[in-house]
Amino acid sequence: MKGKSLSDEELVQQAQAGQQQAFATLLKRYESYAFSLAFRFVKNREDAHEVAQDSFLRAFRYLPDFRGDAKFSTWLYKIIYSTSLNFLRKQNPDIQSLDDENRPVKLAGHSTEDAGSGLESLERKEAVQQAVQLLSHDDSGIITLFYLYENSLEEICQIMGLSMSNAKTKLCRARQRLKIILENQFAELSVEY
Repeated sequence: MKGKSLSDEELVQQAQAGQQQAFATLLKRYESYAFSLAFRFVKNREDAHEVAQDSFLRAFRYLPDFRGDAKFSTWLYKIIYSTSLNFLRKQNPDIQSLDDENRPVKLAGHSTEDAGSGLESLERKEAVQQAVQLLSHDDSGIITLFYLYENSLEEICQIMGLSMSNAKTKLCRARQRLKIILENQFAELSVEY
């Protein structure tokens, strides 16, 4: 396909000029990323598909306003992030504080029977992913953007609408909370963080 060799910037320019195939190429290029990021927030496959679709609709609607101040991927991730948060606000989930000593966070179905059997790195990775899911949406989001998608702090500032110092503080605190979860819930796995 001709569109595969074009950069995001070229595809955006074509889409802004009314070429729908260019936007379809962008959609195809970023559909798995959109789903993965949405899934990190909403933690449900069907809801993540809905959020990803809503995000692409918003991106299509606001594409004429995209000025190219940031990379297209950063702009799209910001849309996915805000669409996910809006979805979660509508769902009104029961968010449990990690600081609440009366209601400690427990990992459902987690047992320590096989703790001494030497778990493989795949199990460690799964444990870290489960620990990230126990974080608040903001903490999970910043950890995901920084480590999984390898966004820079500058890009995270644009995506999440934060100042640089606020982003650094949020990332540091999210790491600390993740460390606590890993120490408390998954200590037997000897996870490196």
